[in-house]
Amino acid sequence: MDNSDWPRYLNSSCPISERVNDLIGRLTLPEKIGLMSHPAVGIPRLQIPAYNYWSEALHGIARNGLATVFPQAIGMASTWDRDLIHQVAAAISDEGRAKYHAALKRNGYTDQYQGLTFWSPNVNIFRDPRWGRGQETWGEDPFLTGEMAAEFVKGLQGDHPRYLKTAACAKHFAVHSGPEKDRHVFNAVVSKRELYDTYLPAFKKLVTEAGVESVMGAYNRTLGEPCCGSHFLLDEILRTEWGFAGHIVSDCGALSNFHLTHKVTHDAAESAALALQNGCDLGCDHVFEAIPEAIERGLISESSVDRALERTLGTRFKLGMFDPDQDVPYTSIPLEVIACDAHRQLAYRAAVESVVLLKNRGQILPLSPATRKIFVTGPTATSLEVLMGNYYGFNTQMITLLEGITSRIPEGMGLEYHPGSLLKHQREIERSWAPGMAQTADVTIVCGGITPFIEGEEGESLLSEENGDRKDIRLPQVQVDYIKELAMHGAKIVLVLTGGSPIALGEIEELVDAVLYVWYPGMEGGRAVGDILFGDVSPSGKLPITFPRSVDQLPPFEDYSMTGRTYRYMTQEPLYPFGFGLSYSSFAYSELTLEKSTLGAGESLSISFKIQNTGGCDAAEVVQLYLSDLQASAIVPYHHLVGFKRVPCNAGGDRLLDFTITPEMMSFVNDDGHTKLEPGEFRLEIGGCSPGQRSQVLGAPVPVSASFTIV
Repeated sequence: MDNSDWPRYLNSSCPISERVNDLIGRLTLPEKIGLMSHPAVGIPRLQIPAYNYWSEALHGIARNGLATVFPQAIGMASTWDRDLIHQVAAAISDEGRAKYHAALKRNGYTDQYQGLTFWSPNVNIFRDPRWGRGQETWGEDPFLTGEMAAEFVKGLQGDHPRYLKTAACAKHFAVHSGPEKDRHVFNAVVSKRELYDTYLPAFKKLVTEAGVESVMGAYNRTLGEPCCGSHFLLDEILRTEWGFAGHIVSDCGALSNFHLTHKVTHDAAESAALALQNGCDLGCDHVFEAIPEAIERGLISESSVDRALERTLGTRFKLGMFDPDQDVPYTSIPLEVIACDAHRQLAYRAAVESVVLLKNRGQILPLSPATRKIFVTGPTATSLEVLMGNYYGFNTQMITLLEGITSRIPEGMGLEYHPGSLLKHQREIERSWAPGMAQTADVTIVCGGITPFIEGEEGESLLSEENGDRKDIRLPQVQVDYIKELAMHGAKIVLVLTGGSPIALGEIEELVDAVLYVWYPGMEGGRAVGDILFGDVSPSGKLPITFPRSVDQLPPFEDYSMTGRTYRYMTQEPLYPFGFGLSYSSFAYSELTLEKSTLGAGESLSISFKIQNTGGCDAAEVVQLYLSDLQASAIVPYHHLVGFKRVPCNAGGDRLLDFTITPEMMSFVNDDGHTKLEPGEFRLEIGGCSPGQRSQVLGAPVPVSASFTIV
């Protein structure tokens, strides 16, 4: 279309930077301010519709009607499958595009949760299992988080050279992972080493490699500065050090916290000035309405407003919001993609790959065809809430655990169901038929764990004792008592656990024969669990977090030091280690070969090794590579993940794999926060779990290892 006679900002043939500046030059100050909060006003005289930046896509389009509901983010992390995550995010952005254009056509504007600026993914490090929002993250490891979330961002944003499919957002920047009840007041104190070693790597990868379009600041302070107005975080690191060119948005209400709770400013005008001066471009509250007063008082100038608008409007131009539909490749995505069968099958695949088999005594799973009768029980068997987690969408075909088992059970095999136990509270009747039902069954499948009623965001979880967080990570006592009751009656128990964070099993770990951890598995969760229980597919998920034995193994929740936290710095033996997960098959690692055993500084190291499926069924193994610096001059992780690959392997088959250990992987962060490569000895370990004796006790494959030296 020839639009050369149009205003420059509407001329799609002009560079975006010129179009943005032309549009800003036409705006009055009140109009500018109206565009600076997440519900941006419309300006009819300039053909600018109202637009709300707040949309959610954590594991599917959320809070906006019909959508495909994928497993919660922590569940997708347990797939360790980069390609799958890219496909999931691409499907989510397809549905988001279709919904956006339908809403725009219907109303002439888009309201909250109808836009293309998705405030996902959450790449905070899940440093403490008590945090209720840990379910939104990609786990405790900076490398795994960065790898998986980068694919999510790429899938959301697309690969068109000119237009964004949708705009992803890395949140919450930075050093933010609870406690929820204190998130508006606490100051996260960390060393520069811990900051750059643990809390920043995933954000950096999303900015410098995945090209994430926006970043959301956290509620809290970090090193004394409120994150949404931090010169150190936003200007020195994000803009200057990493070269971030997108827009920064505050978390909702975070700018008000500057003067109301953090007390670093006196009023809204000072808070608005502090945010704008340090690079926060978009407010999710009313503070930016005080910008005129801030300008009048000489706290900022209008140029600060223009700079912020260059970034936020730049995002809208990249999304094609001011261009003819025929110029934007994503406007033709049809409504039929929303919750389509292809996306349902993708949700099923994600749910299947996310399930982690933690125990399988006597190979009770998969269920034998000779099984005469099974008994399904427990408080989550029929729950829709456990399918969704938080920040969820809606679907008319959500498959509960009981429904998935029912749809898979073969004719001729008996099935009974009784809830048996409540989630957290004692049942009112003393006696139940459930133990008797368990006695008559060959296998009892107990569906338990926790739900979003127990863990979640501040103000979200109805049964949480800590405003979304947990005081204790044990299975609720009422469920423990119920499982003990069943065990006393001789039941063979397969425990199917739901949740978004570690659950300590205590004494019942020995009472049950198998444990499946299924997270919050999405709309296809029941079907996935049913197919795994009956052996249609082998479980292949691996834990993206460590499962401690109890809170006694954890440092204080409020302490942001990494000492004693996560598999990288923990010295105590966990219940289940990071990276752990069993299979119905078995795997053997062998023939580890290093190109050389002595390297010069800055050299890469090529390696190869073999993995063999030594079991009786086709299965996938997640190969994990860990490196330890044995002679570093600063505190370093005991071992850290440097590579992983999901490897399908037929029964009896083998695969020869190659990998390159780069100088970056051999480097560490020193006390000044600088990356450093030193001479010394290194140990490389390759297997199906993080290093440690506990994984061998639990049945993980024996890893292969070798040492090399940098001179």
